[in-house]
This record gives sequence, structure tokens and C-alpha cells, in this order.
Amino acid sequence: MTSEQKWNLVSYDVREPKRLRRVAKLLEGYGERVQYSLFRVRATAERLEKLRWELSELMAAEDDLLVIPLCDRCAAKVDDHSRGDRSDWSEPPASFEIL
Repeated sequence: MTSEQKWNLVSYDVREPKRLRRVAKLLEGYGERVQYSLFRVRATAERLEKLRWELSELMAAEDDLLVIPLCDRCAAKVDDHSRGDRSDWSEPPASFEIL
């Protein structure tokens, strides 16, 4: 049985450039960059937990991480003004998962 995928906003503040690049690279494999330190990630609870663990291995105690789960109704209301169009959060982005 598979869990349902939900949208999450993942924001971070990493204080060292090398760690910052590693965190951004990891998140690029999980989702889509919305802004400089903000990603949208569509994931099951299990996959999100794996992401959190991987981030904890990369980030230091001085760094910050914020993960905000979005319900389907909230995700459908997201309006991406930075791109000048309404971003479609109702459908998951195309991705590949390597197991």
C-alpha cells in the first residue's frame, strides 16, 4: 500500500557556502525550486521523512530548515507571481525516482 503524495514547501537557511550547495543539490533531486531557498516537493510521508534525514546529515546545528505541508485545497490556491503566471500545483511535476 502506498501513501498519498502531498505538496510541501521546504525552506532553508544554510550559513556555510559548501553546505548550502549540497543542500540545494539534494533538494533539486526531490522537487522544484520556487525561489532561491524555497522548494516545492510533492512526496509521500515516507519520502519526506527520508528527505528530512538526508538534510539532517548535511546541515549543521546553526542552519535552519522549515517544512510546511500543504493540503490539496491550499496547494491549488498558490499563485506564483514571480513567473507572471499561475503555477499548476494540482498535478505533480514530472520526476524520476530511483529505488
